[in-house]
Amino acid sequence: MSRAGRTGLIAAVVEKELLILRRYWINTLMRLVGFYLFFAVIFFGGQAAGGESFDGTLDGLVVGFFLFLAVTAAYYDVAGNVMREAQWGTLEQLFMSPFGIGRVLLAKTAFNVAFSTAIAMALLAVMLVTTDRTLTVDPVTIIPLLVVTIFPAVGLGFVFAGLSLLYKRIENVQQLLQFAFIGLIAAPGAIDSAILYVVPFSLGSELLADAMIDSLALWDFDPIVLGALLVNALAYFLGGYAVFTVFVRRARRLGVMGHY
Repeated sequence: MSRAGRTGLIAAVVEKELLILRRYWINTLMRLVGFYLFFAVIFFGGQAAGGESFDGTLDGLVVGFFLFLAVTAAYYDVAGNVMREAQWGTLEQLFMSPFGIGRVLLAKTAFNVAFSTAIAMALLAVMLVTTDRTLTVDPVTIIPLLVVTIFPAVGLGFVFAGLSLLYKRIENVQQLLQFAFIGLIAAPGAIDSAILYVVPFSLGSELLADAMIDSLALWDFDPIVLGALLVNALAYFLGGYAVFTVFVRRARRLGVMGHY
């Protein structure tokens, strides 16, 4: 595909996704409000119950919730995009497009990751104002770490999108996965360091906490650790996409691609 073709594809995907966000702006706004209210309940409830002891863990809570927002947004955006295409009856058209399903989904994924990062950064500012805390927010360090850390969520989103093509209504299963996200993000202080390199989100959570609480810059981290984070992210992303393609082939073979 030519460079002009790639640019046209990306422009078309961005235009479509922004149009959907504008058309369903109430849903988008309520999503952001819901994220913030969830954090507010934890913050004010923790203050009431824990008092001064809660303040000692507040920085870690803000960082963890910041990552949780980005991970959840990326996961639901990827899974939701594929399910909407199936519901609208346009998923099979993507297979017949001159770009192919792979390039279209990659363009959608790029937009979803960028949008999820923007949502998380915006809500981080609101959380810092709410808690009256000061954290180091260096975009040169935070954004690369955040983007790489949420890539496993994109892979998991593809897995559940593929499952939804076969088994249709699996929203309750998807929601349960959020509890696993919380556990993995909070895991660095509770599990063996070697496991951090295997499970998703945990290593990135630890690095983000070091960057935002201890003011470490990207070049202050061990290159081996950063490499391990990147390998982990790519493994989950590529593995999730591979599983998705298997589910898609099975759905087409069973003739259930267009049914919902």
